[in-house]
Amino acid sequence: MTMLAVVPTQLELDSFLEALAAMGLGGQPTALGRLEGNAYFDGRLTVGKGGLGKAQFGVQTQHLIHAIPDVSVVLCVGTSGGLDTNLAIGDVVVATRTVEHDFNRMLRSTPLPSFDGDPAYLSAIGSAGSLAAMPFDIHFGPVASGDEGIMGVERANEIVDATGAVAVAWEGAGGARACEFSGVPFVEIRGISDLADESSNTDFYENLPFAMKNLALLVKELVDIEPMMASVPE
Repeated sequence: MTMLAVVPTQLELDSFLEALAAMGLGGQPTALGRLEGNAYFDGRLTVGKGGLGKAQFGVQTQHLIHAIPDVSVVLCVGTSGGLDTNLAIGDVVVATRTVEHDFNRMLRSTPLPSFDGDPAYLSAIGSAGSLAAMPFDIHFGPVASGDEGIMGVERANEIVDATGAVAVAWEGAGGARACEFSGVPFVEIRGISDLADESSNTDFYENLPFAMKNLALLVKELVDIEPMMASVPE
């Protein structure tokens, strides 16, 4: 079985792979259908690119799932804007659910689409004592997903009111939909690169390597506890 980490953009992916290399982990290039990826730990972790935005991320996640016959879980791994005052740059948010905040049906009032993180994996991550030693804080809560750059406090507050999210990012709902279709466990994991405010445009680029480094540290640890994660009953 392989844990599939899908990273949205090339910039995020490059930082993620560089962080793994800095830990002495060299990936083995591997063909994944029409895409390319890197395999680690004798295939127990495969890292692939998902693409920017929900639609592209969903398409490529679906393709990656079909290219790997034994996917145990899909992790959406990328940066995000923090919406909660308890979050700091570099902290990691494990999404208890992914809420599609820009799903504007308009014809009638309906709840926003929401996709729960796999309960067995969430439980195992939450109870793993080894994660307490990480050099950053790990938070659990909803993550808002939508193809919109959030760069202002007013808009950020609107998203919090609509979703209850503690962080906001783009692609998660696309990956969640692909996993729901394929019957594969899904968890969105985000590193805080900015605070979804007026300085986000510059903060994002400045802090992206730091956020992706912390995500690489976490994913490396998750590979070690993955057998425990897969065995936790729902």
